Parts: sequence; structure tokens; C-alpha cells
Amino acid sequence: MAEPLRNTDDGDRPGRGAGHRGGDRTGPGGGRPAGGRAAEPAEAQDAARLWADVVATARRTVADGLVVGTSGNVSARLGDLVLVTPSGVPYDRLTPADLTGVDLTGRQVLGTLVPTSELPLHLAVYRTTDARAVVHTHAVHATAVSTLVPELPSVHYMAAALGGPVRVAPYAAYGTDELAGNMLGALAGRSGCLLQNHGTITYGATLDQAYDRTAQLEWMCRLWLTASSVPGLAPSLLTEAQLAEVGERLKGYGQRR
Repeated sequence: MAEPLRNTDDGDRPGRGAGHRGGDRTGPGGGRPAGGRAAEPAEAQDAARLWADVVATARRTVADGLVVGTSGNVSARLGDLVLVTPSGVPYDRLTPADLTGVDLTGRQVLGTLVPTSELPLHLAVYRTTDARAVVHTHAVHATAVSTLVPELPSVHYMAAALGGPVRVAPYAAYGTDELAGNMLGALAGRSGCLLQNHGTITYGATLDQAYDRTAQLEWMCRLWLTASSVPGLAPSLLTEAQLAEVGERLKGYGQRR
């Protein structure tokens, strides 16, 4: 994959604070992106709205206990632009002026805050799927499961909502192309996976869908850990055929517009 924008600050842990900016910031309402052309008014408005949704989703991961501090990251795609949470900045400090955007090669084109160090994960998903949003967390139950098994046992039919049994991507250091490659292998035919000794990543057509898949994955991991902890008993698991049946039923689930 193309060499992404690099930094030495781990976007999954506290690092640069909100006060560490450097240089003039480019607000979402206009101005010239870093290294790029000036955004058209309509483009700037779309980016501003999507940035607000990215920040709201990131804050939701904290409120719902899926991340601690600045761990995890969120992004959304708008054409060839990827808006992504910056490295090491608490989500409650982010403002409209902190909009951070890169192109699909990882070149920063909006803002001055350094993008998350997990940018290779996000870009790998966007380059290889039809994703419009990505959510990465360090959810505790899912991370625990990632240290125990190579695949989350099929303890609940909602695994079908992620495409089937959820795989665990082999461990690699955060922020590396190796981790991104391992993740893509685990995501084949799936919209979410676990990252060994690390956390979760899910994607969707919207930020809400990507977030809901993350929350569902964490719930399934908690369910399996709870059921498998009863001495002398083992949870019953669903077969591939049973999951496939649910997958077909889910295609017609929900309201039709």
C-alpha cells in the first residue's frame, strides 16, 4: 500500500494535547487546505457537517465505554477525502476548526493537527472496500477475546450482520503496514474484525452503521466470555448454515423506504 503520512505519536494513547497546534489552522468553512487547493463553499460545508459527525461518533465511543482517553479513532470518507480524528487529542476538545483530512494516499490536505497514527488501517479499508466510515476501538471484552482465540466463536446469530464468524487479525505493531495487511486478511468477506492484543475495527456505509457494528461486536465478545466462564459447561455455538440463514434474513430486515 502507498506510504501513509507518518508520525511518532500514538493516536491510541494520550499524546499531543489540544493546545499543541503549530501554524495557522484551516477551518472547515473555507481557506486553503494544507498542500492542496482551496475548497469550494459546498465542499467545505459538506466536510464541516461530516467532521461534526466524526467528532460526535468519537465522543460516543468514550461515553459508551468502548475507548479510554484518546484510544481508538474514527474516520469518514467524502469522495477522495478522508476526515479522521487527530493523534492524541481528547475528543471533547475537538472543535470545527480542528478538521483533519487526508487523501487516499495519506497526504494531509486539510488542517494542521497530525492524523491518528492508525491512519494505515483506515486507508487500507477505504482502498479495498466500499466503506464510507471506519471505527477503531480498544473495547475491553473484544480485546480480551482477541488474546484467547483466532476467531470469535459463533455464540450469537448477529455475527451474520458482520458477514460471518469474526476473525482475529494476527498481532503487529500499531500504525504499521503489517498490521493493515493482517487486518485486511481478517476482514475478507466481513465488515469487522478483532486485532490481536489490540482491539476492534469495523466499517459501514455510514458512521452510525460502523459504530453499531463495533458496539455489536463488543457485546458478542462479552456474551461469549460470560457464557464460557461457567465451570463445567460450554456455550452452544451456531453452525455455518445457521449463520448463513440469518444473513439472508437480515437482508430484508428493517424499514423499507
